This record gives sequence, C-alpha cells and structure tokens, in this order.
Amino acid sequence: MLLPPEAAAMVALNQQNLSQGPFTHLRDLIDLRHEAGKVDLTSLAKTSNPLSGQLRSKSQGRGIDFSEVRVYQPGDDVRTIDWRVTARTQVAHTKLFQEEKERPVLIVVDQSNHMFFGSRTRFKSVAAARIAALLAWSSLEQGDRVGGIVFSDAAHREIRPRRSRHSVLRLIHEIDRYNHELENAQPARVTDALAQALVNARRVCKHGSSIILISDFSCLDEQALLYLQQLARYNDVTGIHISDPLEHQLPAPDLYTVTDGERKLPIDTAAVSIREQYQSQYKKRQAELVQTFARLKCLLISMLTTDEVVTGINASRHRGNR
Repeated sequence: MLLPPEAAAMVALNQQNLSQGPFTHLRDLIDLRHEAGKVDLTSLAKTSNPLSGQLRSKSQGRGIDFSEVRVYQPGDDVRTIDWRVTARTQVAHTKLFQEEKERPVLIVVDQSNHMFFGSRTRFKSVAAARIAALLAWSSLEQGDRVGGIVFSDAAHREIRPRRSRHSVLRLIHEIDRYNHELENAQPARVTDALAQALVNARRVCKHGSSIILISDFSCLDEQALLYLQQLARYNDVTGIHISDPLEHQLPAPDLYTVTDGERKLPIDTAAVSIREQYQSQYKKRQAELVQTFARLKCLLISMLTTDEVVTGINASRHRGNR
C-alpha cells in the first residue's frame, strides 16, 4: 500500500525516534542485530594477540579442544603422540589441538533508579539498554556465547551464556521489561544494587569470561569495588560508563526546578562559583573512576546519552582508558 507523503514521513519519524526518549522499544533493541556487523569489538580487546574470538581470556595455557590425528612429523611434541593409533597402524601419529572457538560473554546492565535520568536524546537507562543489545548481537555474530545480568534496585535476572539467538532475545526482553518497570519504581532505599549484581556475576561466570559492565557507576562503593576486583582477577572486565551532558556541566544561567518524583528543588545556575564547583566535582568523580579501572587493569569506556551506539563503541579505543 502506498502511503501519502505526510503519512510516510510520520512513519519514518516514529521509526527514527524508537531509539530516543525515557523508555526502550523492544523492536529497536531487536533491530540492532542489523548493526552488529558494523561494530569493531577489537576496540574492547586488551591485547593484540587474541584467541580465535575477538576477546582474549586471562586464563593461560593452550586450548583443550581436540582437532585431529595426523602422522608424526619431526619437531612435534612427543607428549601429544597418540599411542593407540600408533600401535594400530605401526606408524607414529600425533594429536592436534586447537584453541577454543567461543568464549562466554556476560553483559551486566544497570537499570536502577539512578539510571532513569536524561536531559537530551535519551535516558541513561535507555542508552545502557541499547549498548547491551548491540554488544550481545555483535558477540553472537562473532561466535561467542552470550548471556547477561539485568538488575534494578529491587531485583535481578540472569541469563546463562549460550551461543544461540534465543539467549540474546531472552536478554533483550529482560532488559526491556526492567526498563519499563522504572516508570513505577519507588525511590531507591538501598545503594548496594551494583554490589549484588557483581556478586551474581562472580557466581555465574567461569574463569576466562568477558564481562561487560554497563552503568553510570554512581553506586561503586567499597563493597562493589571488592567484588569487581575479584572478577577482574580471572576475567576480562570492560566498564562502559554512561553519563548525561547535564552531569558534566550545568545548563545556561537561569533558575531551574529539578525533581526526583517526590521533592522539588530550585537551582540557580547563574552563580559562577556554583557552576565551577559543580563541574569540578564531576571531573573529580570521573578521574577517580578512571584511576580505579586503571588500577584493576580493566578497560573503561565513557559514552554520553547523546552518542549513537555504533559510532560510540567504535570510537571507544580513542576515548577509553587502557
């Protein structure tokens, strides 16, 4: 059916805006599979000598996957001789091994109340959801097992890593569900949601996993930091820090009203001292976060809510802390 120009323009506008606003759209998260091939996951790798996948495990030693048996050749390791085949054929044969073709990727997505904020383009919770969906599709396309943990202030949901489209779809549906629950969520009374998510990640993931943690890290307290350190000891951990432009700098001088849904507070941004203090505090928190991930030898990527997810991830090698 041919639509009138006005209707066609409205449909195109609606499709374009699916990636924006305070809430996710399931169709947008699923459609990101078409963008998976555009993402360069090597920008998340911490070494230029990966396994057969894009991300390299911290676990040492050769792979344990058996490949084939062939005739022994000078220089082969005598410890890999297949004595049964050698005895049967009366010709020395050796076993060949190959490194694992896939690895677990665990995507931990923050959908807590403090992520339900945004001043431009989309909320932080939506940005985190879109990044998670894109990385899940990209990891699956590159042959990795994909799973994740979605968490809020009140609950969490685990999806065990599997190399299947169904696993990615389950993760995306849970992200979308948790995101829409933020609309009626009560103000957070606890601050250990991130710590609990890291505890669950430590329990779910196996050594040598790739863990991608997407959050604004506003609740990275001492307990969460301890769990993060334990995870980073045997896994590749990548942090993706989501922030809003309003967190970096106050808006133009004027009198504004801000609210958390229950209380209202007037803010006068005309005072130079307040603007400088606000910006200085943010830079200090950001510097502390960068230092924390650097000390743990983990990659930290910073992305704004206004960033388009594909270009933002591909540019991460220039903006990340290696």
